[in-house]
Amino acid sequence: MKVLVTGIGLVSALGGSLEGSWQNLLAGKSGIRLRQPFLELTPLPLGLIGQQPAELTMLTELVVTSALQDAGLVPPLADCAVIIGSSRSYQASLEAIARVRASSLENWLNILPHMNAIAAARQISASGIVLAPMAACATGIWSIAQAALLIKTGECQQAIAGAVEAPITPLTLAGFQQMGALAKTGAYPFDLHREGLVLGEGAAVFVLESAELAKQRQAKVYGEILGFGLTNDAYHSNSPEPEGKSAIAAIEQCLERSCLSITDIDYIHAHGTATQLNDRMESMVIQRLFPQGVPISSTKGSSGHTLGASGALGVAFSLMALKDQILPPCVGLQQPEFDLDFVRAARVSKIRQVLCLGFGFGGQNAAIALTR
Repeated sequence: MKVLVTGIGLVSALGGSLEGSWQNLLAGKSGIRLRQPFLELTPLPLGLIGQQPAELTMLTELVVTSALQDAGLVPPLADCAVIIGSSRSYQASLEAIARVRASSLENWLNILPHMNAIAAARQISASGIVLAPMAACATGIWSIAQAALLIKTGECQQAIAGAVEAPITPLTLAGFQQMGALAKTGAYPFDLHREGLVLGEGAAVFVLESAELAKQRQAKVYGEILGFGLTNDAYHSNSPEPEGKSAIAAIEQCLERSCLSITDIDYIHAHGTATQLNDRMESMVIQRLFPQGVPISSTKGSSGHTLGASGALGVAFSLMALKDQILPPCVGLQQPEFDLDFVRAARVSKIRQVLCLGFGFGGQNAAIALTR
């Protein structure tokens, strides 16, 4: 059974909507600025949506409403599955509780990790399947893959799926800083002089439907979810397995399930965190699997690294690339370290099939294939 994308809601540091973010990305703009949202921490480059850190529930309500409007749907949607993940979830709320100790514990149930997905289900009056995946930076692709699988197996005909992240909190920043993973001036994916990741806020959710339902509704279609691959390194908490074996396995699984060969892929939306280890491993994997060469870019130099939402944003930008037949640029890349076909500026190209990659802490690997 074909699974089609009929609606997209997106907000990022690049813009408050899908179209706004996409146009700014194509123009090579970046939403990353030097910020100091917490006076106890030094200023850092961050991808903030507003002047202050965003709130998780607000972002979720916004993108769910946008996705439904885009798809021409109006609640209640009782039979619509809800699969919305996050890697940090209510981290900001938990830190606030810790700061004031027990005085606000009466609301602690509302900030359990899965309650954001529950809130989205209430928003659209959905009483069916609700899932809240957490797979570090692979969360967004994992959420979309789970929704596609539910539709392919006939569990539902329609799903809202994606990921939301509001990760700008004192503990998150301090933790990444302690690891030495944060950049000091900006995000430069795959660059010889890359400094590390830049944290960003963002959310992207999608309306997924069976081809039968989409046809019945005469819905507009962004593209089709062909297949996916999900693996784990079983190696280390924050370092990828050096040979990329499980990452390769995830891509091979994805291609096999999608009935595609390596020569069928016209563009790869890379994870591209601008960290030393990720970019090196990912480049090696792509060179090994795609020796013929394929256009590649990471959009984290524009949006920042939105952690669990990064794969969902990548899928949204990949679907826009399919729709407009334009490859988005790898903003921030000045001097490539690796011999790959990096998209340095927006490039008009014939695009039929796209591969979107996501790699997360704990060795989580995700790949998803899309087509027009």
